[in-house]
Amino acid sequence: MPEASSTPAAEAPLAPMPEDWQRALAIVAHPDDLEYGAAAAIAEWTAAGREVGYLLVTRGEAGIDGLAPAECAAIREAEQVAGAALVGVRTVEFLDHHDGVIEAGPALRRDLSAAIRRHRPELLITLNHHDTWGGVRWNSPDHRAVGRTVLDAADDAGNRWIFPELTDEQGLEPWGGVRWVAVAGSPYPTHAAEVGPGIERAVASLAAHKTYIKGLGAAEKDPHAYARAFIEPMLRAGGERFRGKPATLFQLFPR
Repeated sequence: MPEASSTPAAEAPLAPMPEDWQRALAIVAHPDDLEYGAAAAIAEWTAAGREVGYLLVTRGEAGIDGLAPAECAAIREAEQVAGAALVGVRTVEFLDHHDGVIEAGPALRRDLSAAIRRHRPELLITLNHHDTWGGVRWNSPDHRAVGRTVLDAADDAGNRWIFPELTDEQGLEPWGGVRWVAVAGSPYPTHAAEVGPGIERAVASLAAHKTYIKGLGAAEKDPHAYARAFIEPMLRAGGERFRGKPATLFQLFPR
């Protein structure tokens, strides 16, 4: 997810992110999606004792032109697990939807509902589901499909009559405890999470995706330098809208 979101279109005052929760599940399309900004907030939350798990809908197998899908998937999985550990996330799961052609439909809704029932989070985190990044860059179809499906699955997971096979066959009881869905990278942010020590951990987390960074044409750059050049300006820009301190911005949907 190499594109940075542009300055948000609306400059409404931002509220602080809720703090009265203990468990979160971050659901995105590809390895590295969370590292482009959201990981700084996640690092702060795990350091405060909260539990955050990652669910990747694909294994990122179509993300590097010079690598065959099977080889690419193995590398990107390993880099994602390493990057997650650097921000305090120990649980990283992968689904087997196909990178680049994720379909938003009942199959994806069922898989995400099952994950939500397993993890029982109060907060869901996902990536920009809107058509563009700040009205400038067209967003990936995978990002749009996954982000919108997360919003749908937050409700599906609590309804025993939607995907009843999750209970009957997998023993997954409904979970209606999702209180918010937080969308990182949205051009319409409503809330912010201050980040301090989490910045360095977020930089390290993105730098862990060294093969992917090299595949972006940044082979001549040190992965940490690349990550710092991306992460720090984004967080500073967020802070300019929120209390003057670096911050990760989210569009928050109460449930």
